[in-house]
Amino acid sequence: MNKEQAAEQLSFHPALRIAAKVISYVFHPLFIPVYMGWFFVYMLRLFPGRDAWQQTVLILQFFVSYTLLPLATVLIAKALGFVQTVYLKTQKDRIIPYMATMIFYFWMWYVSKNLSFPKETVMFSLAVFLATCLGVFFNTYLKVSMHGMSVGVVITLLCILSLTSSTNFGPYLSIALFIAGLVCTARLINNDHRPVEIYAGLFLGSISQLIAWAFT
Repeated sequence: MNKEQAAEQLSFHPALRIAAKVISYVFHPLFIPVYMGWFFVYMLRLFPGRDAWQQTVLILQFFVSYTLLPLATVLIAKALGFVQTVYLKTQKDRIIPYMATMIFYFWMWYVSKNLSFPKETVMFSLAVFLATCLGVFFNTYLKVSMHGMSVGVVITLLCILSLTSSTNFGPYLSIALFIAGLVCTARLINNDHRPVEIYAGLFLGSISQLIAWAFT
């Protein structure tokens, strides 16, 4: 870290940096798809034909595919010495987790598509997979914000649904935009990313969701 970066980090109150870390953990990219799964099941009620237990199992499937398996991959890679830290602070550390999550996320999209899940779920799953693919490619050039990609996918999905559905998505979109602002600001406060990496993440996430919408 150079002197300018150190000075920038010290300019924030310690309590603010702690809050920024908490926000980064709560809205980690590994958790966002699970939150969206809960949103699909319990807020949009896209699976009315399933009883309470079946809906719970569906949320567990989201958790296993989007959170547990990628997290296990990172922990194993750390234990084997393939990554320096589980926080994946360098572009090199992100290569193996990116490649592994591509497989998990592709499988989740493939299953949801072939099991005739609602189009909103399929579209989201495809966008998550595409965002990961783009993340792998652009990781060669800069450390794209994974947090930015995840909230970019969500915001764009809600924008699409608000324009194509008779349901009022205004409140949901407002909350998503507020959370996205918190998350991106938190990443900057803790010097986890440069602004260009945050913007790149938002852009790639948005593009991924638009492509998924076009092909779903």
